[in-house]
Amino acid sequence: MSIDHENIGIIAGGGQFPLLFIDAAHKAGRKVMVIAHKGETDERVASAADDVCWVKLGQLGKVISWFKAKGVGETVFLGAITKTKIFRDVMPDLKALTLWNKIDSKQDDAILRAVATALEKENIAVRESTMYLQHLLFPEGVLSKKKPSKEQRRDIEFGWQHARAIGRLDIGQCVVVRNCTVVAVEAIEGTDAAIRRGGKLAREKAVVVKVKKPGQDFRFDLPATGVITIQTLAEVKGAVLAVEAGQALIFDREEMMRAADRAGIVVVGVTENPDGTLTY
Repeated sequence: MSIDHENIGIIAGGGQFPLLFIDAAHKAGRKVMVIAHKGETDERVASAADDVCWVKLGQLGKVISWFKAKGVGETVFLGAITKTKIFRDVMPDLKALTLWNKIDSKQDDAILRAVATALEKENIAVRESTMYLQHLLFPEGVLSKKKPSKEQRRDIEFGWQHARAIGRLDIGQCVVVRNCTVVAVEAIEGTDAAIRRGGKLAREKAVVVKVKKPGQDFRFDLPATGVITIQTLAEVKGAVLAVEAGQALIFDREEMMRAADRAGIVVVGVTENPDGTLTY
């Protein structure tokens, strides 16, 4: 294999993250080779890429051989894959099946780390997902017009500790809280589904806390928020979205904040200090 150092690969899921990366990479003088997942990746990603290969979830051997043919020596994981599809829509080839059988835990981090290791054994380095896109990291402080009340701050602090705990177990990245009671924990269904479930139980004024997992690998699966997160919270008359600053992604920030202010939702970027206290 001859590596073309102008070429960078993307293993793309859904959402706009791959599109934003392609634009930034092109501005940096790179050509972008995209592995697109059928039923997940936006067609616009394929149109924006310099070349594209459509695969089904689990076709790891095809990914590796195509990247090698295109001279790709480094890649990034970008965009979401609907996690429930691992129970119904995976079409593993021999390479993926061999890898799958070696993984003791089938949780997110374990799977992604195993795939990254397999790629790197083939001399395809896996880079941080924020490469070229540092400006998308969630900022610290109150982003909304409305500020958190004393009671909401207490819920944020309570939820923070519980979100950290589920992160250590690689279950999910967010919890939904009301009056210092956890009403929902994110698992395989994703953040929006957890917000809907927790919001219905809370009835109103739910506080959503979303943090990175301890030891989060910046190469994949960073927490992400956007307009849809706010719309979902508004549907259940939720009150607060608190996200770990510098460790999560924020998409369409201006539109997101307009939606939050219309709904009267507090949005804050939170930093955990070495002594465990929170700043925002």
